[in-house]
Amino acid sequence: MTGEMNRDKVTAFWNAYRSKLPAERSAGLPETPDAWGFGNSPQMADELGALALAGIKTATCGLLWEYEAENEPLPKPGDLSIILNGAGEPLCLIETLEVQVKPFQDVDAQFAYDEGEGDRSLAYWRAAHQHFFSLYCARLGRQPEMDMPLVCERFRVIYPLNVGKKQENLEAV
Repeated sequence: MTGEMNRDKVTAFWNAYRSKLPAERSAGLPETPDAWGFGNSPQMADELGALALAGIKTATCGLLWEYEAENEPLPKPGDLSIILNGAGEPLCLIETLEVQVKPFQDVDAQFAYDEGEGDRSLAYWRAAHQHFFSLYCARLGRQPEMDMPLVCERFRVIYPLNVGKKQENLEAV
């Protein structure tokens, strides 16, 4: 993931988003949503975060075994997350649209394309993610397998506005 999160900048980013909402909508939101960066390094957080901000990356996945080992709840539709860059600063706010747990081997070409990485092919996705998840498996004392369970998440950027291919409407959140 990324370096240490810049809490002041994350709070300011979240407050800026909330200030754009009608009071009745803002009232039901969490104090501050989870903030995290894509990948396992500052460089990866910068690269993948930029893809999300540009509207190219609209999906991500994680190893279910890691969620279980860290006793972390799985994402669910409607969850909000602040995406951080490699310096721990906020890039954008995403909303989770869909979550599926599926074996590595069942990830399809459309999901690989939606992850937005490399040439966006399933072959590239499998090679890159096999390597990526093998690092986590080793830390967990497990072997990477074709049927290792992945948490596959689709999302959309909801703030800032005017990013990617189309402008999102705050009312849609």
